[in-house]
Amino acid sequence: MKTPLLAAALSVLTLPAFALDVNAMSDEERALFREEVRAYLLDNPEVIMEAVAVLEERQAAQQVSQDLNLVSANADDIFDDGYSWVGGNPDGDITLVEFVDYRCGYCRRAHDEVKELVEADGNIRIIVKEFPILGEDSMLSSRFAIAVKQKLGADAYEAANDALIRMSSGANEVTLRRLAQSLGFDAAELIDHMDSDEVSEEIASTRLLAQRLQITGTPTFVMQDDMLRGYLPLESMRQLVAQKRG
Repeated sequence: MKTPLLAAALSVLTLPAFALDVNAMSDEERALFREEVRAYLLDNPEVIMEAVAVLEERQAAQQVSQDLNLVSANADDIFDDGYSWVGGNPDGDITLVEFVDYRCGYCRRAHDEVKELVEADGNIRIIVKEFPILGEDSMLSSRFAIAVKQKLGADAYEAANDALIRMSSGANEVTLRRLAQSLGFDAAELIDHMDSDEVSEEIASTRLLAQRLQITGTPTFVMQDDMLRGYLPLESMRQLVAQKRG
């Protein structure tokens, strides 16, 4: 048989809007209330999991709403910053933006899948933002890629991006010089330009954008108005594209 205090405890667990002033209880009533809540939870541990699931759903919904606002407030810098590489179909009905770090395992995993998504679909515009966050190798890799883009153009950047994401050795002057030569680029020109103000400014601008978007990891994607934080398998990306097209 439920006591009044147990009934109140159950109400607290099942009715989020229920208000109970624990401070108005006597010390004895408060102690009994806590004992009955504890006993109930021990007898029904699934209630805890249900509560956690509800909390996670609410937090996820809040994150989605917050991300929508962040994307809207920073749309120009996300989709038209004037310096990030743009590939795929420039007139595509879907725009996919990726913040990438070349030393990130999940970025490497996503690379071929994103490429397949864009090529197979034929109507996706892809934007890549250099976001080196995993140490000096990451920074040198991004500096090299940006130097290629600034000096040699979009096609050369695409080739460098593809090579860097697959490079197994560490990034340093020797390995990057060798990479440049393998791609048919002027290694000396690129190595010299890597430390230029132009390259530094691009990296700094992307970092500031990432801070405003509260991006702390890679890969992070923006698809139209949605922020996708972390790796998503190819089929999930395809489903999201289909949902965007409605």
